[in-house]
Amino acid sequence: MQLGIVGMGRMGGNMRDRLRDAGHEVTGYDRDPAVSDVASLADLVDRLAPPRAVWTMVPATVTDTVVEQLCELLGPDDLVIDGGNAKFTDDAPRAERLARHGIGYLDVGVSGGVWGRANGYGLMVGGDAAHVQRLMPIFEALKPAGSYGFAHAGPVGAGHYAKMVHNGVEYALMHAYAEGYELMRQADLITDVPGVIKSWREGTVVRSWLLDLLDAALDEDPQLAALRGYAEDTGEGRWTVEEAIRLGVPMNVIAASLFARFTSRQEDSPAMKAVAALRNQFGGHAVQSSP
Repeated sequence: MQLGIVGMGRMGGNMRDRLRDAGHEVTGYDRDPAVSDVASLADLVDRLAPPRAVWTMVPATVTDTVVEQLCELLGPDDLVIDGGNAKFTDDAPRAERLARHGIGYLDVGVSGGVWGRANGYGLMVGGDAAHVQRLMPIFEALKPAGSYGFAHAGPVGAGHYAKMVHNGVEYALMHAYAEGYELMRQADLITDVPGVIKSWREGTVVRSWLLDLLDAALDEDPQLAALRGYAEDTGEGRWTVEEAIRLGVPMNVIAASLFARFTSRQEDSPAMKAVAALRNQFGGHAVQSSP
């Protein structure tokens, strides 16, 4: 099957390679000519025979610009698939804009990171069932072999919504492992923290791929000494918590893991300064002066 991919970054480039390995004809476009198969978006569209399918893997901040360009280049019965980490509320307006040109739209939450080329990608798809069925050869090639790794989650927007929740859960899982790691680091009783993490990888109820990756990181640097305790967030965790507030769903663990990332970016927490001041005021507790 023919497919165009816009965005040849860490995900898009690996997806192109995995699809080619499966026998699909894939043309990639990127602003960086070193990784692009064609010189322009128009050239990419010209390489595809109608009805065309173009998959965007670009940052959410530029997705609308790319969709606008595709509106001008594509025609009736063509299909746009957005696999970036876009907010689900952006999907319906994009689908409506494309539909005015007779162009279909699917939103796909894609998980797998840099390991996806070898291991396959988890795919959560939103959109019309007919459009999903049309792209199934592509989805089958991208997903891991077997029964898992793919879901038609619902109508337009459902794919990105499912990926948003996925990433919120990911925040919480990572932070749970991180807290367990720190507690063992602080305990005099545990003398081989990396060894304990390794022991959890098989036969335990907490085993997971994330745990495997933590083990790999500790193999490289047992004390994680080369790293700073600073973690960004992509926005997905924030959107998950916003949805929890909107729907009145208790989300204690995911919210706490998001706020912990905010804490990691503070050199000297203003909130903890206020706590220290209050403890000093009401109880005469000692405070430390700022360096």
